[in-house]
Amino acid sequence: MVDLVKELISGVVDTVLKEILKKTTGRATTKRKRRKTRPAAPTTAARKATAAKPKPARKQVSKRRTAAGRSRQRRS
Repeated sequence: MVDLVKELISGVVDTVLKEILKKTTGRATTKRKRRKTRPAAPTTAARKATAAKPKPARKQVSKRRTAAGRSRQRRS
């Protein structure tokens, strides 16, 4: 009985180990890619030449006070 349990456990452990090893092989650790540094001079000049028009300022909207803001105003 003990041999049967031992054999069963060792069989399960062997198959699990084989499966784990099968999954991990061939998968190398990924190397992080460095960002490519762009040459500064040409792109900034090109960017300045094709710069878009600045957006107009947003219309100012009065903000309603919150209840907390009103009570704070009352206290001061």
